[in-house]
Amino acid sequence: MEIDQQYCALNVDTLSQRLRSVEAVANRVGGEPANWDIREVGDGNLNLVFIVSGSHGSVVVKQALPYVRMVGEGWPLPIYRAHYEYYALVRQAKRAPGIAPEVYYFDKPQALIVMEYLHPHTILRRKLINGERVVRLGEIIGQFCARTAFRGSELSLSSPEKKADVGLFSGNVAIPAITESLVFTDPYYGAEMNHHTPELSPVVDELRRNARLKAKVQRLLMKFTANTETMLHGDLHSGSIMATDTDVRVIDPEFSQYGPMAFDLGMAVANFLMAYFSQPAHRQEGELEAYQAWILEVIEACFSS
Repeated sequence: MEIDQQYCALNVDTLSQRLRSVEAVANRVGGEPANWDIREVGDGNLNLVFIVSGSHGSVVVKQALPYVRMVGEGWPLPIYRAHYEYYALVRQAKRAPGIAPEVYYFDKPQALIVMEYLHPHTILRRKLINGERVVRLGEIIGQFCARTAFRGSELSLSSPEKKADVGLFSGNVAIPAITESLVFTDPYYGAEMNHHTPELSPVVDELRRNARLKAKVQRLLMKFTANTETMLHGDLHSGSIMATDTDVRVIDPEFSQYGPMAFDLGMAVANFLMAYFSQPAHRQEGELEAYQAWILEVIEACFSS
């Protein structure tokens, strides 16, 4: 895979040298770069993620690797995914203000983004496993999907603006291809990366024998690939949402592309349904019914907000 000659994967020891001359970062972090506290965090499945802290505050630094971080060099991925994440973040900031993290600095050759440190936010998937509730979760996700869908389409953009954006995001090929596989093709045959518990084998076998269902899914795949209604987040699941008990933020839009308006909302709701059905593995019987009812309320609010 061809990599820009200037590109170099950074680490805890080299990051401060790279960022010390970047005024937007140095002013926000504060103090001498030699005294910055830099730690790598394991939150990124695909990328390197660091938290840089100084006397004034903290930032998150995210750098794309030329492969999937959690797998290694056996699964190569282009570093240009960071470019599209940046393009998506700045558009989301205009189209749905206050939901995406603020970007402070972008280095295209290094595939590096410096952005707002969300604290004390945690990944929503963990909160759903722990049985925690988030105020206005469904309302905020529904509004995010509605605003980004409307404002990224020709209902809001001029035709030249929309066509230019579609052309820009059409270069993001390798990352959306993962969505095409994981959502529309891999579940319906014995793909190499598929795994399920043995107890689910009868359900999986029935799914893969259902020719009518698979035909419908292939028609949906065609819509996903051919329809460029609006800019999508493209990966809006509970691992791409961070929250406190009262605040909700959407992160990681590197799967962005132009596609069908309903896709982001559909993916979010599908993940909430998965959380609903998984609750018996996490809740005591006395807590189960009430928490599952809350998840259904979240789904309803996604559509009614």
